[in-house]
Amino acid sequence: MRSFGRWLFRGPSVDGPSRRWHRRLASMLARTLVTLGLMVVISVAVLRWIPPVTTAFILRERAFGEDPVAHSWTSRREISAHVAIAVVASEDQLFPAHHGFDRKQIRDALADGSGRGASTISQQVAKNLFLWPGGGYFRKGIEAGLTVLIETLWPKRRILEIYLNVAEFGPGVFGVGEAARRYFGKSPAQLTRAEAARLAAVLPSPKRMSVARPSEYVQRRTREILQQMDRLGGASYLAGVW
Repeated sequence: MRSFGRWLFRGPSVDGPSRRWHRRLASMLARTLVTLGLMVVISVAVLRWIPPVTTAFILRERAFGEDPVAHSWTSRREISAHVAIAVVASEDQLFPAHHGFDRKQIRDALADGSGRGASTISQQVAKNLFLWPGGGYFRKGIEAGLTVLIETLWPKRRILEIYLNVAEFGPGVFGVGEAARRYFGKSPAQLTRAEAARLAAVLPSPKRMSVARPSEYVQRRTREILQQMDRLGGASYLAGVW
């Protein structure tokens, strides 16, 4: 009777089932996040040895782009060292030394309110493989986490090799192998310093700038990259990296 009296005045308890439902939901979310995290780690780890079949940017281009997509894998040994140093000179001169992020470039970009020039080659690999264009703190946060993972699990030469194979050098033209054959009619191993510098010159905006019909800006940028390649010491700058 005392139990019935307490129930009568307090009403039926809903805390027990509600709490159990919240615990189950929290457990499901935790398991889902752990599973997704493990999948990402395994995917990144596997790509240290296996070439990526495709990338998020290539899939996006196939779905929404106006141009046919050309992409094939070229191993590091079949790519001229001129291309490697040209890209580093153009995109990320501290690449051999940093751990994924160029702090000075990030500080400068934050100071002037611009994101230009703040992304390293490692960050661009993370973005091209797994993410989408654009900014925003959410995407940048994911990109940062992927960059740390890539820098932890891959050697520098692998990061640069994959970058040269997933970067877009023209509308729908992904990878230095396709770019070398399409724009210069040769293999990437045969590219000269000037040709490598011209490919690197269009990387900031491959849909606007043309390798085949270089504008005055692209020609000037090519000359600047050649000067930077010399200033860094040429391919020897990447000793131990390429």
